[in-house]
Amino acid sequence: MTYTPEQEAFRAEVRAWLAENIPAGLGSEPAGEDEAARQYQLKRELGRLLGEKGWLYPAAPREFGGGGLDIGSTLILDEEMRRQHLTLPPYYDSGGMMGSHTILVWGTDEQKRRMLTPIYRGEVRTWQLLTEPEAGSDLASARLAARRDGDHYVLNGQKIFVGSAHGADRFWMITCTDPAGARHQNLSWFMVDAHLPGITVEPLPVLADVAEGHKNTVYFDDVRVPADCLVGGENNGWKVANTHLQLEHGAIGSLRRDPIVDRLVEYCRAHTGADGRPLIEDPDVRDGLADIHIRIETLRLLTTRNFWRTYNRKTEHYNGPQLTYLRKTTGLWLTTAILDLIGPAALTSDEVWGALDGHAERQQRDGIVDIIPGGTVDVQRVVIARALGVGGRKPRGG
Repeated sequence: MTYTPEQEAFRAEVRAWLAENIPAGLGSEPAGEDEAARQYQLKRELGRLLGEKGWLYPAAPREFGGGGLDIGSTLILDEEMRRQHLTLPPYYDSGGMMGSHTILVWGTDEQKRRMLTPIYRGEVRTWQLLTEPEAGSDLASARLAARRDGDHYVLNGQKIFVGSAHGADRFWMITCTDPAGARHQNLSWFMVDAHLPGITVEPLPVLADVAEGHKNTVYFDDVRVPADCLVGGENNGWKVANTHLQLEHGAIGSLRRDPIVDRLVEYCRAHTGADGRPLIEDPDVRDGLADIHIRIETLRLLTTRNFWRTYNRKTEHYNGPQLTYLRKTTGLWLTTAILDLIGPAALTSDEVWGALDGHAERQQRDGIVDIIPGGTVDVQRVVIARALGVGGRKPRGG
């Protein structure tokens, strides 16, 4: 990317504002749950400040509380947040990031104002609730019941592998509104107040990073949800899901660059091997770094391609699942590649014995965990095959 003088002036404004408003060390890896909880509260406050300026969701429509900024300004905000080791939003907000795009497509004007403005302004955090004990990658098997009762729907059932630590304000979720209906024609989406009576959230420990803490199981016991929280129409949820899943499966892309290669090179320059020489001088280490660079650069190029396709409104094809498949398999491959490269230092976040300020140990866990969310690797392969017309199927989009 190249930027105009006006955009570089905006970058200077953003950089100065972030320097003034981001507490020192907020982008660092938290040392334990207490520190993670403290950081989360600071990130939520930062989110509200960003929301007031329209910078939390900078590309979102201004009429609903977004920034309405052009793509260059949006990228500058993302880049400057990354310089601080933070993201936009600075906290886990899966339902906000993907649900808000979906509501822009399927919501009424009143729902857009009511549901999107709190998200864009950082007033609420939203989790997506998709997976159930019998419905993971096969989302059409969702069975959490939503029964119409006058001006409300009554929800009963459970969702698993939800969210992170520290709670949420809203749930963006798929339900079954017609248990006897045909598959793909019996589902509906709701935006639900997470504090309604009858909702129970129980921690579900996984190999997550310390900042996220854990996933959750969420139980619904006769939860009464106002009917105006239904988005996209009753039993029309599979069409809504296709919008949501395109985003979750990588169609939107990005221009972000994974800093792991730079961190590994810096580590190998600063640390010595058994022979007392810098690791970077070992031919095997250099070959390992080259292999990692090639894989990460390939992933970056495909991510950039998808970003370009989205920005230019190209028809979605196999591109999103292809990117997601490569991202998942690369992350798992990278766990072994890094361990082979720097040894046991990759397995601990200890300040003395660990590597890459704890990022290596986090990658060891994330590389395993990330194989599952958003559809398994095998599901991505199925979607790619169908999009390419394998087995006589006509490719989507022509």
